[in-house]
Amino acid sequence: MKKRNIVFILLIAIILIAFVPLFALKDAEFGGSDDAGSTVVEEVDSSFEPIAAPLIENILGGELPGEVESMLFCVQTGIGVGIIAFCMGRLVERKKLGKGE
Repeated sequence: MKKRNIVFILLIAIILIAFVPLFALKDAEFGGSDDAGSTVVEEVDSSFEPIAAPLIENILGGELPGEVESMLFCVQTGIGVGIIAFCMGRLVERKKLGKGE
């Protein structure tokens, strides 16, 4: 198979993985692990008190808006992807330079 065909097939697979659950489970609630974890903790020990509180929420005196949380998550993701891409690029270039000698 040509490289172009493989890339095309992989892109279609990625799109299907991302969008099929949204259409297959119409009225489903996709909650995060934080919500599920806090529910389980309440069931196990109803007198549980957290030992720490979010730093930014303490400074602001309330919860962050959802848009700000999403933005911070995206910034964190971008930084992580940048670091991974940089390391992978360094490894590829090191391999290329090693073959040239």
